[in-house]
Amino acid sequence: MAVTDAFRELYGYAPEGVWAAPGRVNLIGEYTDFNDGFVMPLALPHTAVAAVARRADGVLRVHSADVDQGVVELAVDALEPRSGSGWAAYPAGVVWALREAGHPVTGADIHLGSTVPTGAGLSSSAALEVVTALALNDLFGLGLRGEELAVLAQRAENAFVGVPCGIMDQMASACCTEGHALFLDTRDLSRRQVPFDLPAHGLQLLVVDTRVKHALGDGAYAQRRAGCEAGARALGVRTLREVPYAQLPDALGRLGDSVGSREAHPGPPAEEIRRYVRHVVSDNHRVERTIALLDAGDLRAVGPVLTEGHASLRDDLRVSCTELDLVVSTANTAGALGARMTGGGFGGSAVVLVEQETADRVAKEVEDAFAAAGHTAPRIFPAVPSGGARRVR
Repeated sequence: MAVTDAFRELYGYAPEGVWAAPGRVNLIGEYTDFNDGFVMPLALPHTAVAAVARRADGVLRVHSADVDQGVVELAVDALEPRSGSGWAAYPAGVVWALREAGHPVTGADIHLGSTVPTGAGLSSSAALEVVTALALNDLFGLGLRGEELAVLAQRAENAFVGVPCGIMDQMASACCTEGHALFLDTRDLSRRQVPFDLPAHGLQLLVVDTRVKHALGDGAYAQRRAGCEAGARALGVRTLREVPYAQLPDALGRLGDSVGSREAHPGPPAEEIRRYVRHVVSDNHRVERTIALLDAGDLRAVGPVLTEGHASLRDDLRVSCTELDLVVSTANTAGALGARMTGGGFGGSAVVLVEQETADRVAKEVEDAFAAAGHTAPRIFPAVPSGGARRVR
């Protein structure tokens, strides 16, 4: 296996094992996870793969086949949050998080390779974190479950790397199962594997990677998180999860008088926060509707829910972009059952639910629309619900 050979060439000896952790695509439920809400991701067949061996001397050496850089060497005792290290901050952050939690990780040699597209909103960073966490868990005999590894990986990204992400990406990478979507309640991490057998229904879910990432996205995630938190404070709840969908009109009405009007708590404009609240509460409801449709075997009816979710992301959360909107409008005009952007937005990917027999035509229409608009050609591939993190050798 390529990573084994590369490890041996880099470090001069064989790794103790090889592990893999997938990227994910989120079917529905966006910007809801840091609001204690519902999400519904599925793991992709694309994975980060790690060849790893233990060290006992306090040295961490990491290398990536996908980055034009040599081996990064760090001292585990000297790992500090926000200390840089570029891409290596993700595996280094996991080592830091494990040690901060009291686990005796004394160093490691790691070689990584990944087929998860970067910058596509498919959680390439979470795959790196989770594969590192799983390998160290196994090698050091830590006995941690998948959800515990996910929480530590999220802590690595939040506190060490400095990205205020929710728990969805790491939980999807650690806990998804083949042939299923993961219905996750991010408040208590309770979850259910929901059968998602698209071929049995003559359907296909396409991922359209726009291959663009707009600078507008820098800091926008944190801004929206802060806006959601401001909305929750104004409504007197801990998180927006506690706002029932049936009470959304009343909540939006109350926000008009309370948000941004108190000098002691300056924040985003009331109109902006109302939009954020409307998106989060309604997207939680869209996850619940999707679950009900899947449980009833009515997969085709999920399509319009996806399109409705895109409109909310575009108009209320305002995290879409020209290329993502073009995917959704073109695909739906070409006969897709529904489509929406997925992930953090401002570029990245969209998901498109199609009949199997129309998949090629819809994909061609999207490619032609991108060419006509002068955009970089998108990368389009089917989302095959795959298994979570695992040891492969």
